[in-house]
Amino acid sequence: MPSYLFWLFATIMLIGACAVIAFRNPVSSALAMVTSFVGLAALFIGLSAFFVGIIQILVYSGAIMVLFLFIIMLLDLKDEKKRASNGAPLFAGLALVVVFFIQLIGVLGNKLPHQSAPELNHETLATAAARFPAEGKIAISLNDGRLPDVHLIGHTLFTEYNLPLQILGVLLLVATIGVVVLSKKSVGSDASVQSDASKS
Repeated sequence: MPSYLFWLFATIMLIGACAVIAFRNPVSSALAMVTSFVGLAALFIGLSAFFVGIIQILVYSGAIMVLFLFIIMLLDLKDEKKRASNGAPLFAGLALVVVFFIQLIGVLGNKLPHQSAPELNHETLATAAARFPAEGKIAISLNDGRLPDVHLIGHTLFTEYNLPLQILGVLLLVATIGVVVLSKKSVGSDASVQSDASKS
């Protein structure tokens, strides 16, 4: 990936992320997040991670953000009104930014022995194929000089990261159940308020 394209897409992603916080209209914030996701997908595609980039657009920019927009429009959220603040949230936010930058500098300053990615030539792929079963699809594709990124991502997820994947699924299920319970409570409270108003 050329350096000017990297800086272009990284700038688009950062501007979109900052706009999510800066905009007071929830719809504008959601659309700014879509812009940030598109910039991130372009970075993945530039790094030859085509499957991850396409999934980033289809799942996040397509499905999840459309769902967010539907929820925002159904709830009829208004622009956030400016409230007087005592400075504590601003101080906490700045402290988090400083901690994040210190961690980022520590990670980038730590030179790893194998930091450069190997070239994806036929010899490298054939060497990598030796780590997988010879009759499997991954080994066959690698020996043919092709990079089966979909199979490699699935193999990595369900072998090395199986437990975090299951925990993430449980967390998403709990969050979905919580949203349903909270929405039922709000609907029930609105109905009781309307019935009390009609009786009075």
